[in-house]
Amino acid sequence: MVRLDSVTKAHGRQVLFLEASMGVFAREKVGLVGPNGAGKSTIFRMIVGEEAPDAGQVVVDRGVTVGYFSQDVGEMRGRSVLEETMAGAGEVATVGHRLHELEHALGDPAQADQLDQLVEEFGEVQARFDSLDGYALEARAREILDGLGFAAEVIEDDVGKLSGGWKMRVALAKILLLRPDVLLLDEPTNHLDLESILWLEQFLQLFEGALVLTCHDRELVNRLATKIVEIDGGELTTYSGNYDFYERQRELADTQREAQYERQQAMLEKEKAFIARFKARASHAAQVQSRVKKLEKIDVVEPPRRRRAQDFDFRNPPRSGEDVVRLESVTKRWGKKVVHDGLDLLVRRRERWCVMGVNGAGKSTLLKLVAGLVEPDEGRVAVGASVKLGYFAQHAMELLEGDESVTETLERTFPEASRGSLRSLAGAFGFSGDDADKPCRILSGGEKARVVLATMLYDPPNFLVLDEPTNHLDVFTKEMLVRKLAEADTTLLFVSHDRAFLGALSNRVLELTPEGPRVYGGGYTAYVAQSGHEAPGVHA
Repeated sequence: MVRLDSVTKAHGRQVLFLEASMGVFAREKVGLVGPNGAGKSTIFRMIVGEEAPDAGQVVVDRGVTVGYFSQDVGEMRGRSVLEETMAGAGEVATVGHRLHELEHALGDPAQADQLDQLVEEFGEVQARFDSLDGYALEARAREILDGLGFAAEVIEDDVGKLSGGWKMRVALAKILLLRPDVLLLDEPTNHLDLESILWLEQFLQLFEGALVLTCHDRELVNRLATKIVEIDGGELTTYSGNYDFYERQRELADTQREAQYERQQAMLEKEKAFIARFKARASHAAQVQSRVKKLEKIDVVEPPRRRRAQDFDFRNPPRSGEDVVRLESVTKRWGKKVVHDGLDLLVRRRERWCVMGVNGAGKSTLLKLVAGLVEPDEGRVAVGASVKLGYFAQHAMELLEGDESVTETLERTFPEASRGSLRSLAGAFGFSGDDADKPCRILSGGEKARVVLATMLYDPPNFLVLDEPTNHLDVFTKEMLVRKLAEADTTLLFVSHDRAFLGALSNRVLELTPEGPRVYGGGYTAYVAQSGHEAPGVHA
């Protein structure tokens, strides 16, 4: 359905692809993986014709419709959420609009002299609308919007009132409603909560077209992908299987390449040593010449490129008291809405609590209460002895503005630290080389999140309160973050929609429900097994 044949593409001096090839076939679900900046989004833009390859060709079979969801959603206003969603449904939306025009024209006395012509066109357009399943379009649009978390009253309201994150959901709904032959999704989960991610996962499992997906949610890619295409060093390598299979195969291939490289290097050293030892001896001239010619003909194996996340040796935080934070009969209201009513919670040292709950259940409010950003209306929040608390939320990124670079931000925050140490810290969070000198005002949301996390963890607190810390983080940065948090003597209270992050770090679960809080003694994996669902209200 879609092919990239020997494609070469460069952005300025950076070569993204060099004679790279891949294919997407009917009903395949392809996970596109690679580090940030490797060219994943460029592949999507070449497929839809927004960019052209410098050499080679990108071929989309005749008659194949392509739907593309990107992070650039454009302007949305003047229509309801429902109308905006339905406007993206392709031919059926165009035909439906014409049908609506004809209905008005048939009732217009001023067009009575054209009645026969209007009736004839109305019949043709209505038949086409019916064949495209147009009469079910609104019901399908409402189902998709509901799955993506839109309340009924919001669906009827002006789309222009929505925040950027919710407009992203509308843009995603439009593409899903289109039902194209090939669906291209570039980071579709960045602005979704866990319930919406699980709904999207089920929708895509039932999707009958071909799917190409980039996503930082490893679990989603693992469950959906039937094929992985990896971008690495300008090459596209295809693996038949899911993400777990790809990781195993890549590790095996890397090990084999390293062994092959080391064997050849040992052989070359042996031959070069022989030549150096006997080149001055006439009695060995023929043997020396033979070995020189042999070396000239050898295809030298390139040293294997191991993609390694830059590491950083984070120091251990000071020890806190055994009782880290206690909530006693805490009540919190926002206007007339009671968010928490007599909530009790005790977090002890080295416990790692993940907080679950549907939108509006009070997850972020709970974290703000613990962090001291809001006060309870009733009850008390008591932080324990020797507790050094660090709080991360998305709004923290708004403080990173101006022309100060990533490195300068770190140097201002830690004036006594060495420049080399801060460069290593920046590298561990994905800012290596020139990226560390980027001014903060041009950073993306994900890049700003990495800077905030870096400043928080350089001198780490012993109690971390984290509200969606993995939003926009790539898989490799997440894995580094999980590894470091798992090793640290740190207590955690966090909200996340990333199942791999939840499963790797939590050892307690607090589920906020309309009936009251429920506590699960194990981590997220045990919570799923005991509750029968991966998120509140979503049944496994």
